[in-house]
Amino acid sequence: MQLRQPTEFLYQAIALVLAIIVVHGAYVGVIRPTASEQLQEQAAMQAAGEDFVPERTLSIVIRDFEQEACFILLLWALAIMGHKAYRTRNEQAMLKRSLVEIPEGTSLLPQDAREYSRSLEVLPDEEQDFLLPRALLNALQRFTTTNSITAVSEAVREQCDIEADRLDSELSMVRYISWAIPSIGFIGTVRGIGDALGQAYKAVEGDISGVTVSLGVAFNSTFVALVLSIIIMFALYQLQLSQERLVLNTQRYIDRKLLRHLAVPRS
Repeated sequence: MQLRQPTEFLYQAIALVLAIIVVHGAYVGVIRPTASEQLQEQAAMQAAGEDFVPERTLSIVIRDFEQEACFILLLWALAIMGHKAYRTRNEQAMLKRSLVEIPEGTSLLPQDAREYSRSLEVLPDEEQDFLLPRALLNALQRFTTTNSITAVSEAVREQCDIEADRLDSELSMVRYISWAIPSIGFIGTVRGIGDALGQAYKAVEGDISGVTVSLGVAFNSTFVALVLSIIIMFALYQLQLSQERLVLNTQRYIDRKLLRHLAVPRS
């Protein structure tokens, strides 16, 4: 687990850099040139006095810097959650394996716990870091030292609670991103309204094109930010649900595969 933290930090840093490169490349190469071309065509039609309704195409709606920042954060958050979802899926797969082979009707005594621990200690390092092997190994070690089934049950429950808290705390960056995206959208709203107010004198003279463009920036940034925040929150809640199921299923697995076989000899 100590090695996992630097690895996850490196993964998140690389994911952020890649998100910046991909999104900025798309904006520079496609989105902004397309939006500029469409705005120039609409301006030419307006200057010619033609009767038309300005189109709010996708490239125009997402062309500003605030929307670009929101998309970068969206990809970053999805990359972080995708990595955690992949790990959670692998841990769920461990629940389908028989890590502790105790025949039906057999009682496991404290002096036998060490023998059953060996099958867990030979697992690959990556699998030993999963919740189920750690909880099973901790339960067997606790049974060896305490000779108490109650102590084993409390140790399993405590470790699962700690794991649930750890999984929840590791999502703090995603929660920050889900807060930051609407905030960036609000910044775009303030910037657009400020620009519109700065060009109010032109509207008095009859030229409202600058005001409408600035107001478009304000409304588009808010719209995009809210839509993206909905996507992130949906993915976040799905990830949290799968992690909570992992912890609960691990407790059930240990109850079914280990705890009900434990027995303490009577003195």
